[in-house]
Amino acid sequence: MTESRLPPPGTVVRRTTARVLPVRPDGKVLLLHGWDPLKPQTPYWFTIGGGVEAGETVEQAGIRELREEVGIVWPAEQLGAPVATNTIEFEWGGCPIIQHQTFFAVCVDAVEVSFANQEQLELETISAHGWWHADELEATGQAAHATIPDLLRRAVEAIRYREAS
Repeated sequence: MTESRLPPPGTVVRRTTARVLPVRPDGKVLLLHGWDPLKPQTPYWFTIGGGVEAGETVEQAGIRELREEVGIVWPAEQLGAPVATNTIEFEWGGCPIIQHQTFFAVCVDAVEVSFANQEQLELETISAHGWWHADELEATGQAAHATIPDLLRRAVEAIRYREAS
C-alpha cells in the first residue's frame, strides 16, 4: 500500500458522504467487507458509499459510488428520498474522521457485484461483498459501526413501504 494516498496521520478529516443500501426482496442488504489499511487484522462489514465530490449532489455521489464500488448502475431518478442521515466519528488510516452520512435504499433483484471500477486503495482494503439481514450482522459484532444494523432495518422498511404505496 502506498501511504501517500492517505492524509498525514492525525489529520482530522471532515467529510460528507452518500451511502447506498441495496435491498433484495428477501430483506438482505448488500455490504462490503474490508479493513482500515493500518489494521488489516480487524476486518468489518460496512455500507457502500463515499465522499461527495465538488459540484456533486449527495444523490449524484450515491449513484456514482454504487457504480464504482460494486458495479451497480442505477438511474438517478429512481434513487428515492434518503432513509436516514447521521454523523459518526471514527479513525481510519491513522486519521480521526468526522463523517456526515446520507443513506439511500434501493430495491434490487439479482445483481452482479463487480469491483472492477474501484480505486486502488479500495481494492487494497475491500475483500468481499455479502448480503446481510440486520439481526445476523448484529450477532457477528463485525459491523464497522454500531449504527449499521439499524440502518439496514430502516432500508428494508423503506423499500417495503415504497412497494406497498
